Amino acid sequence: MNVKVELPYGTGKIDVRIPEENLIGVYSPKDIRPVPDVKREVIRALANPIGSRPLRELARGARRAVIVADDNTRLTPTDRMIPVLLDEMNAAGLKDDQITVIIALGTHRFMTPEEILAKFGAEVVRRVAVKNHDYKNPAGLVDLGTTPNGTHITVNREAYEADFKIGVGSIVPHHIPGYAGGAKIVQPGICGERTTAETHLLSVSAPRSYLGVTDNPVREEVNAIARRVGLNTILNTVLNRNGEVIEAFFGDVVEAFNEGVRLSQRVYATEIPEEADIVLSSSHPCDIEFWQAHKTLYPSDLAVKAGGIIIVVTPCPEGVAMTHRDILEVTHHDACSLREKVSCGQLQDEVAAALAIAWAQVKERESVYIVSDGIGADDAARLGFAHYRTAQEALDAALRVKGARARVTVLTHAPDMLPVIAPKGRK
Repeated sequence: MNVKVELPYGTGKIDVRIPEENLIGVYSPKDIRPVPDVKREVIRALANPIGSRPLRELARGARRAVIVADDNTRLTPTDRMIPVLLDEMNAAGLKDDQITVIIALGTHRFMTPEEILAKFGAEVVRRVAVKNHDYKNPAGLVDLGTTPNGTHITVNREAYEADFKIGVGSIVPHHIPGYAGGAKIVQPGICGERTTAETHLLSVSAPRSYLGVTDNPVREEVNAIARRVGLNTILNTVLNRNGEVIEAFFGDVVEAFNEGVRLSQRVYATEIPEEADIVLSSSHPCDIEFWQAHKTLYPSDLAVKAGGIIIVVTPCPEGVAMTHRDILEVTHHDACSLREKVSCGQLQDEVAAALAIAWAQVKERESVYIVSDGIGADDAARLGFAHYRTAQEALDAALRVKGARARVTVLTHAPDMLPVIAPKGRK
């Protein structure tokens, strides 16, 4: 008997039929009940600061304030959160024309005016300036020297020069600093290319990603950079699998973030009874381009046996990488070769090189199949992936390779998941 499994695919769904005897299970982030009113939850969080003075006290006397907020590759409901922050800053004495929202793009492409309106809402766009961060514009960056560990810090000048700055984002497992959220809104959010390259390369100095690892060298650097930049505080949310707010956390960049991580672990960590021969994973909600959808690889890597097969199902309407188009020139190299090229200065785009190394590390442990309307067979081959038209075709091919008894795990929202294999003897 076959089990019909439904996977998110962009704004729609796709079905796959899996033999019941092969299926370990279908896993998703927990569907915890959301708060009934996001605005009220933000007000509650602001009234209960974690390791920090209240926002009104922090912002009082400031001449310029900056809200650093994540972009449309994230589900944070900034359109409902930022108006509350604006009202609080007004109460602290700041007028709307003294406040700017800077979009923490990292090295992503600029958001269009239409995307900005959809992400931040009509009220925010009407009240304050909303600007894309430009990581390639030297005039818009300031050099702050290095961290104690040697990472060079260049950061958005307007944000640095503001008297008060707050980061807005969400806390989910992430392959580079362990968890997104907190200080990550600064690095890579509003930093220059060199800073981002150095932290990304640091993340691939280990043989596997730091996904779900709370204490790691990258998080240490990210925190140090945010402190140097002077990020006063953060407002972070934890979302359920439908992108709805469960709880908000306001306060110190590290302390409030750490509180949020504890809830994030409850939502996104998923115990699986055994490693699979095949992991079938949807990239939802990171669907825009493979630069986002690649986050599917690392949770899948934790759920699959060495030598297994990962099937990535992703629409990628904008292809592989809008702002790192040259990455396909290097993705055929193995991780060791890429590291050598970086150390010899042979690769100009070191941010892309870091991700190419991360992908290579996965490919060196497992085979990767991809199902995508936005990435064709030629680009898939350059990525080192096998391309299939449908998820069913990819799964059937994987079962032929792995045999009739192959075990299959399905991850419905893989980029936001943290698979944990149950200890032997407990299933």
